[in-house]
Amino acid sequence: MGKLQSKISFHPAKYRADGSVEETGPVRAARQLGPVHTDAVTAVAALTPDLCVSGGRDKSVAVCRWRSGAALRRFVGHQREVTKVTSARDSNRVFSASRDKMVMMWELHGTSGPSQRFPGHDLVVTGLAVSPDASQLCTGSRDNTVCKWDIETGECLGRAAISRNLVTHLCWVPGEPYVVQTSEDKTVRVWDSRQLQVAHAFPAQRHIQTSCDVSPDGRLCLSTSSGCAGEGGEATLWDLRQTRDRVREYKGHFQTTTSCVFLPRGPALAPSIATASRDSTVKVWERDTGACLATLCLEGSGPLASLAVCDSSTLLCASSNSGIHVLRMSDHMDLGLEEVAVF
Repeated sequence: MGKLQSKISFHPAKYRADGSVEETGPVRAARQLGPVHTDAVTAVAALTPDLCVSGGRDKSVAVCRWRSGAALRRFVGHQREVTKVTSARDSNRVFSASRDKMVMMWELHGTSGPSQRFPGHDLVVTGLAVSPDASQLCTGSRDNTVCKWDIETGECLGRAAISRNLVTHLCWVPGEPYVVQTSEDKTVRVWDSRQLQVAHAFPAQRHIQTSCDVSPDGRLCLSTSSGCAGEGGEATLWDLRQTRDRVREYKGHFQTTTSCVFLPRGPALAPSIATASRDSTVKVWERDTGACLATLCLEGSGPLASLAVCDSSTLLCASSNSGIHVLRMSDHMDLGLEEVAVF
């Protein structure tokens, strides 16, 4: 995977929560590890505390040790760019979706080919979520449909279509039969997977909803918005309980916000979230107040595509130009966010 390198950078900038920049002097730059993909990385997800799975424009799916950047497995089978990746909890199975309209399942300790295929969408697959018991898979596409699958047999258990519902992301609610879905029609929907029917739709937003995440306790969800030149690009916190209200917005990105995650309790003592954007920045926010706690600009990375939580202080961020970035949160006087490695 290439030799580990450490460099000293004499032009660092520490970004404060208020947006101002503090010159901090020489700091150690990120370790440069050999790239795991040969083109833009489009998606990344945690597999185990030590492993991550990623997909890219190079059509491949890779499983890596994120601490070293070492690739353990590389799966090749898609005919076009991989759009989403995810994993089944407490298993060695990973899933990928692609612009080739196909969803595939891969076994970490199996052959290099897919162990299951899920054909059925008519356009690029843009949503992918595994049920908490790892028995079912939910997929969504720009063909306006959401499908439910039996993971073991590959059988399609249901298919639902809604006009103009161009799916952008799916996230299963932990411990529940519900799936949260974002759409280009600016709507966040909650599906009941049992009948594959919409259980609730939040009021339409001002901009396309690009991604979503659900809190570990299943009570809250996040969605992110498209944006340009400082207009839009916000993240929105929603209440999934009986009130089902919009709780808060997080504004500060200058372009489309592409990914959002709830952060486990770690350096930031208060509940926190993180967002990534096409403006090449990652931001950490205090969940309950909306205050921006930290901003990190990944210079030269190009648009950022996806975030994944590794542990209480580590994030992975997929980028268009420079691979997967390993980001570390630390709490000194203020919450800090720094890039420690890239692969």
